[in-house]
Amino acid sequence: MNRLMKRFVNLTPAAIDLIVYDFDGVMTDNRVLTLQDGTEAVFVNRADGLAINMIKEMGISQIILSTEENAVVEARARKIGIPAIHRVGDKLEALHAYCTEQQIDLKKVLYVGNDVNDLQAMKSVGLSIAPADAHPAVKRIANIVLKSTGGSGVIRELTDLILLSKKEINNVGYL
Repeated sequence: MNRLMKRFVNLTPAAIDLIVYDFDGVMTDNRVLTLQDGTEAVFVNRADGLAINMIKEMGISQIILSTEENAVVEARARKIGIPAIHRVGDKLEALHAYCTEQQIDLKKVLYVGNDVNDLQAMKSVGLSIAPADAHPAVKRIANIVLKSTGGSGVIRELTDLILLSKKEINNVGYL
């Protein structure tokens, strides 16, 4: 599937103050491994971890926003060095509270989500992005639908798009 961009979008770092990532279905492939003792585990993509560091170098803040209650969300956030807001019932409410507290204009927020519980938050921000395997309703409202599926380099692909927008990709040799 080719990347679908519905209209011109500004992905330069100057246009983005915050990137918000859903966890399951964006950073993971939306599956969970449940062990006999009830412990849960997920798979993440190491290229996304590298991409998060590249975005940090651009000066863009990033957070994870998830309804997931499992501690794996917080563990991954610690590993990659970004805040996690999880165990939330209403993502839109949590996003608004965070942006108000941090004095971030919602128009300068990029939200990456994949399922219907992301819809309202995605509609409230300046730019929304969906993985290729996102729910159809999410893909309909997303400004960009990526080629990558959840857990398969979504953040890495987004980083390349940001680098392309900066026209630095050839200078730094990332692609």
